Amino acid sequence: MKNNNSLEKHGLSIKAVNRITNTFIYIFLIVMSIFWLAPFVGIVLESLRVETTGQVNYFWPKEFGFDNYIRLFNSSFPKWFLNTLLMGVVVSVLQTGFILSMSYTLSRLRFKGRKGLMNLMLILGMFPGFLTMILIYKVFADIGLTENMAPLGLIIVYCASSGMGYYVSKGFFDTIPKSLDEAARVDGATRWQVFYKVIMPLAKPIIIYTVLMGFMAPWGDYMLARFLINNNDAGTNVAVGMYKWIKGTGDTLYQNYTMFCAAGVVVSVPVTIVFMSLQKYYVEGVTGGAVKG
Repeated sequence: MKNNNSLEKHGLSIKAVNRITNTFIYIFLIVMSIFWLAPFVGIVLESLRVETTGQVNYFWPKEFGFDNYIRLFNSSFPKWFLNTLLMGVVVSVLQTGFILSMSYTLSRLRFKGRKGLMNLMLILGMFPGFLTMILIYKVFADIGLTENMAPLGLIIVYCASSGMGYYVSKGFFDTIPKSLDEAARVDGATRWQVFYKVIMPLAKPIIIYTVLMGFMAPWGDYMLARFLINNNDAGTNVAVGMYKWIKGTGDTLYQNYTMFCAAGVVVSVPVTIVFMSLQKYYVEGVTGGAVKG
């Protein structure tokens, strides 16, 4: 009351103060949005610039056109794109199955060594993946899963240890009452039927979240993919292939810079569509999985 009276004495109502506060907040958010969107707008404009294929010191193109996109789809990019898209789809499906199965098991079942297994996976997850890259390359080279077969090798690597990422999914399953499992078991359902017919329909947010994470992972992987691909064009993903266009500072960069920007726009399309379509469930999955550990 004292604060309200003080404001009224100075000729300001509560509504006026709120209006001023909201105005400053909106201005701040608009400025932040401009800074955040500027790089994306710049990439789109660069992809449409046709007066030169190299980098320039001005923002707005002098001539617009789709020449860079035509060059892009006449290059090896469609093959790289299909390789990455295939990996994204397969990894999202397999990872989702592995992660949800592991998460449900650790959430619902109690067995000897359960906590030790969880602690072991937690410790192993702290080690960066690139520590094993040389060993992975040696093993995969011996069995023929490098170069043109690198996409299959990468799928195996992405999915092999995916069960260790059970943390968020387990937290979500912990929020689902165990009485549902018990009721289904009393009615004669098997563990698989409980998991598939009772729990999965209630776990749509975490399923979507896991699918989305699995789909996005292969699009940005460079280090491990570079090891396994080893300059083979047929097995290249978009990250490794696009880097070839801009590495160095000579003619390669000058000739391919605008095409590189066009590729960046094309690569962002499937990831953006999937993310925007599933954003609602993504948020629900993250917040639901953070309630209990």
